[in-house]
Amino acid sequence: MMALSEQEQRLLDEMERSLYQGDADFMSTAPSGQGGISARSISIAVLAVAVGLGIVVTGLAINQPLIGLLGFIVTVAGIAWALRGNGSASGAAADSAPRKQATSAQRSKQSDYMSRLEERWDERRRGDL
Repeated sequence: MMALSEQEQRLLDEMERSLYQGDADFMSTAPSGQGGISARSISIAVLAVAVGLGIVVTGLAINQPLIGLLGFIVTVAGIAWALRGNGSASGAAADSAPRKQATSAQRSKQSDYMSRLEERWDERRRGDL
């Protein structure tokens, strides 16, 4: 293993500080966990698309365009429901407290994880590993 020169060590320290500052800036500007598409929403959308397409095919098979139109509406509604996010305005208000608790628990886990990484990094720099 080869030791770093002082210039390389300073450059590495500067890059590390920049990385930590960049992470802090990113985390402060990044949106919180609200919004987005959940696995449940995706599952419901896939199910709605499958059912909707089944209804469209059934409508075509029995030569009933209104049934086919109903299937198309079911398909579009399922996709729209999945893309609308994690809940309506009333649902978001009701779930805000548990989300905040989960967020603080996640932050604690992330903090512990980062602490362990920093300790391992320091051990490597000292040559303990």
